[in-house]
Formats: sequence, structure tokens, C-alpha cells
Amino acid sequence: MMTALFWLICTVVVYAAAKWIYRKCAKLYLTPLLITPAVVIAIIECSGVSFEAYNEGAGWLTRMVEPATIAMGVTLYKHFDILKKNAYAIIASVSCGALAAIVTSAGLARLFGLNAEIMDSLAPRSATTPIAVTISRLIGGVPTITAVATMITGLCGMILGPLVVRWLRIRSPIARGALFGTSAHSAGISKALEYDSVTGSAAGIAMMFTAFVTLCAAPWLMAWFQQL
Repeated sequence: MMTALFWLICTVVVYAAAKWIYRKCAKLYLTPLLITPAVVIAIIECSGVSFEAYNEGAGWLTRMVEPATIAMGVTLYKHFDILKKNAYAIIASVSCGALAAIVTSAGLARLFGLNAEIMDSLAPRSATTPIAVTISRLIGGVPTITAVATMITGLCGMILGPLVVRWLRIRSPIARGALFGTSAHSAGISKALEYDSVTGSAAGIAMMFTAFVTLCAAPWLMAWFQQL
């Protein structure tokens, strides 16, 4: 029990420290969602503790993702009128992005000769972690691989997203939010909120709709890929 509590506190402390550093020096490579896993993994490796022992305590943080996602409803409510006005644009862009993520993931897996199980594991990577893992189980993937792929997707989207916004000169908060929410789920929301609350709200609704589209489309698309 004490060991589990230690790892829970250790993870929270590392994240808090990384967030404090990021506030003092807002560089992409100092992003808490990038630094925290790296530091925690290093501590686990140096201590020789198994992942199961670590997850016994820190697993509580994973289980808190779902209620934290629901809490996004507060931010969405504050900007409901703006989101409603742009509903069709959000639905169209997010649907295309979610479907493209599934098809490109499965297509690249097929191109590199990966087996069907790995392909199914990678397909839902753009949905938020709890839903991506559920979809992975549903279509025959490996949840652990899906969780890692989802985390990598979020980190890449969070790091590359600001560069895309800058290069393409995206000024619309709705467009920025759709970009981050579709490509980087919860990590993208964290980055979107750094712009403004409207961008964060758009990212939140984009993340939720991406998860919905992925849940509906992934089983059908992956069944089609298996027949090719």
C-alpha cells in the first residue's frame, strides 16, 4: 500500500515540477506531458520496480482521465453559442480528420508489413486514451500498444501543432481548436488552452467528436482492411 502511494505521489510531484518549469520557460521540449513520462520512466528503470508495481498506485491517475474529460463540459458551456454557430464546420473537419487518422494508420501498418493485430491496435490512436483502448479491445487490437500509440500521437500533435498553426497562419480559434482536438486529443486541449478559452473549447468538442467518429467507423474500416 505504501509503495503504491509513493508512486502516485511521485508522479504528481514530477508533473507539478515540470509544469512549474514550463511556466518559467515555455519551450516545446519542456512541455510537462513530454518531460513527466521521461522522468518517471527513468526513475522506474533506476529503481528496478516493475510496471505493475508502479501502476498499482499511479493507475489512479489513468482512471481519473474519464471524469476529467467530462469536466470539459464546463468550458464548452461557456462558449456554447460560438460552437453552435460553427457546428457544421467543426463536424465536417473533425469527421474528415478522424477518418483520415484511421485510414492512414491502417494503411501505413499494411505498407510496412505489420500484422492484423498491430494494425487494429494503431487504428484508434487519435481518439482519447480510454475510448481508444476500448475500441482496440472491440476490434481485436492490443490495448497496451494502443495506449502507447495514443500517447505518442498526443505528444506529436501537441509539439507539431503550434508549428502548423504558425506556418499556415491559422488565426481562427475554431480552426486551431479543431486542429488540436482532432490530432492530439487531451494533450491537444492542454496546448489549445494556452491560446485562449475559445480555442480550448473547440478542441474539447473536437476531441469528443473524434472519439465518437472513431468508435463508429473503426470497426467497419478495419473489417474492410482485413478483406483487402
